[in-house]
Amino acid sequence: MEAAESQIPTPARTPLSKERVLRAAVELADREGIDALSMRRLAKDLGVEAMSLYNHVANKDEILVGMIDLVTSEVEDPSTEGGLDWKTAIRRSAISTHDAFIRHRWSCPLMMKVAAMIPSRMRWMESLLRTLREAGLSPNLTHHAYHALDAHITGFTLWQVSFPFQNREELIDMAGEFLKEIPVDEYPYVIEHAQEHLDEPDPNEPSEFEFGLDLILDGLERMRDAA
Repeated sequence: MEAAESQIPTPARTPLSKERVLRAAVELADREGIDALSMRRLAKDLGVEAMSLYNHVANKDEILVGMIDLVTSEVEDPSTEGGLDWKTAIRRSAISTHDAFIRHRWSCPLMMKVAAMIPSRMRWMESLLRTLREAGLSPNLTHHAYHALDAHITGFTLWQVSFPFQNREELIDMAGEFLKEIPVDEYPYVIEHAQEHLDEPDPNEPSEFEFGLDLILDGLERMRDAA
């Protein structure tokens, strides 16, 4: 019996690799926030010694850059291939980018702090600039268009992830308490605006992110046509 048991193979351990290290880091940050990430904690999650990580990454900074690269790899690059018009292609990509940043709420603030070339982010930038130029925007208008779009995506995301709530239920609870303290006769339009947040959103209306995005795209189209 003992001889038979000794022949049972032990499960093979998944070999450590840079991709496995980075994906474990993303999962840790998603669960507990970017501040929970350390080489020691990451090694513990992977079931290895901290020194083993240095066979695959140089330091924590390389991990942070790699994590952002993984997140931005989830984004749909803008492309008019397949017959999409330029506004639809950029709209889809912008929504995809925003959605990826919201899935990984730590990623947009981190990206704004990391001074490094991120391959998937560079591909997205090149695709966006190409799509704008091929749509007939001049180099100067493309310059302004890129910054308007990028500022809307990153700015709106940073604003959203900084909220002291994470879902609509928490927003409604907080807004309800907030409204009790506002004098209605002094701030009627603030009350009206807050009520819009409390009302059930119309499924046929664009989200707040999409509303601003459409304003930018429609404005760029008018500016291109007027040039």
